[in-house]
Amino acid sequence: MGHATSLCRVTTVVLATLAYILSSDRESVLLLHRDKRPDDIHYGKYLGLGGRVEPDEDVLAGVKREIKEESGLLAERLTLRGTVLWPGFGKGGQNWFGFIFRVDEFSGTPHGGNAEGTLEWVQLKDIGNVPMWQSDHEWLPMVFDADPRQFHGVMPYHEGRMVSWSYQRD
Repeated sequence: MGHATSLCRVTTVVLATLAYILSSDRESVLLLHRDKRPDDIHYGKYLGLGGRVEPDEDVLAGVKREIKEESGLLAERLTLRGTVLWPGFGKGGQNWFGFIFRVDEFSGTPHGGNAEGTLEWVQLKDIGNVPMWQSDHEWLPMVFDADPRQFHGVMPYHEGRMVSWSYQRD
């Protein structure tokens, strides 16, 4: 009898969250303008709130913690809009897997920002005009659209640039 060759390889994936907080009138979104550290890979760009999921928390606990840390807000109603796998995006070619949320209700008042950047409300109609990762424009409209289906995509990166984008909706 022959032996089976395993085609499976172990790959480390960083689990992360991104949250897009809508204003009560649903016309603006709270973004973090990464304008504080010139050595930041995201320097100058506008991003949703979020970060790594810690080993001792689930994804929902992670996104709520990140929102609280980065804005001072308590997320009260969140909707998982989709997921994106970014192979090769991180330092040294790390693979990142992001859970993308829209926050429809929150309490509190956002503080001004943190050590990474300044919080700013951006009109949804103007979101395409603020500096962000060019690749975010591929999936960000699906965070805010009326389609109830989630999106699940793969966006490989090479040397800091998007190589391709594919997705499906369930």
